[in-house]
Amino acid sequence: MNLIHLFKIQVTKHKLLELALLLSLFNVSSMAANTIEISQEQIANLGVQMGKLEPVSQTPLLTAPAKVVIPSEHEYIVNASQSGLINRLHASVGDHVKKGALLAQINSPDLLALQGRFLKTVSTFNLATATYQRDKKLLKDGVIAARREQETLSQYNAAALDVNEARQLLEIAGMSGNAIKHLKDSHHLNSALSVHAPISGVVIERMVVAGTRVDMLAPLYRIADLKELWLEINIPQERLGDINVGNQVLIENTPISAKISLLGQSVNPENQTIMARAILQGEHTGIRPGQRVNIQIIQPSDNDTFKVPNTAIAQNEGKSFVFIRTPKGFKVSTINVVGKQDNHSTITGDFIGSEDIAIKGAVALKATWLGLGSAE
Repeated sequence: MNLIHLFKIQVTKHKLLELALLLSLFNVSSMAANTIEISQEQIANLGVQMGKLEPVSQTPLLTAPAKVVIPSEHEYIVNASQSGLINRLHASVGDHVKKGALLAQINSPDLLALQGRFLKTVSTFNLATATYQRDKKLLKDGVIAARREQETLSQYNAAALDVNEARQLLEIAGMSGNAIKHLKDSHHLNSALSVHAPISGVVIERMVVAGTRVDMLAPLYRIADLKELWLEINIPQERLGDINVGNQVLIENTPISAKISLLGQSVNPENQTIMARAILQGEHTGIRPGQRVNIQIIQPSDNDTFKVPNTAIAQNEGKSFVFIRTPKGFKVSTINVVGKQDNHSTITGDFIGSEDIAIKGAVALKATWLGLGSAE
């Protein structure tokens, strides 16, 4: 290798070092100034599109899984009040039933025994009433002693208690007041037991089939009033401090919202989450009990908060930036991302609110800002 060739290599290395130094100084100077000088033609060549900051009054806090449940006070289990054989079922799962609607018919020998007892107590009461009225008149006429009248009065009161007890047992068994009156007047025993809906609602579950024998208090149906539903939300325990009762909850991909009404007091040891309860508000068509959904918890914002497309945000060294339009190009502004929802992010920063920002092409502007690309 001759001296001339060696000299050329040294010059080339020297120029490369100078170029690298200049680029480094450019990058440091550009980042320190946080500005990009660029023409309108260059902006168009980079595919940059402009837009406005969108002020928002609420901040999305977190996304979490949730389950749709029925409030316990709105759910009822319909039982067989007496044992017997199910003759017929009149309601199926999913049916809307009104309060008092006939759900099932049971052939119950036990009901016959209760009716027979009731008629016997009525007969005994009628006899005790006649005896008491007679002794009451005899006492008034001075024919009998007061003690005898007191004895018949005691028998009359005991017979009245027996009638009331037998009547209440028939009511518990499922007989209506009119049916009991008809039994008293006709003395006709009937083993057919009718089961009626205790509320207006939807049949959620049917536990039996026709033709089977059931015991007393055996569950037949589960009916629920679905006008109000709850969300049970699993919140990571480390985020509990960010959540407050009253925060709004949005169900993803639906217009349905809810409001947090309760924060649990215990941690699930299996997944280290805490249960929060939210009450669904307004119409909730499309949401079903038992359904698992993803939700987002929203909180009112005390600071000036704005919504921007995710494409407007650039990342560098763990920080987030947006590009604000200036007469000579762009100003690089540091932001704080406080929440994300769909294709948008909620941010705070040093804004007036009327700025024009680059909502598309932030990656190209970032490259120009850091000296990694060309605006040409």
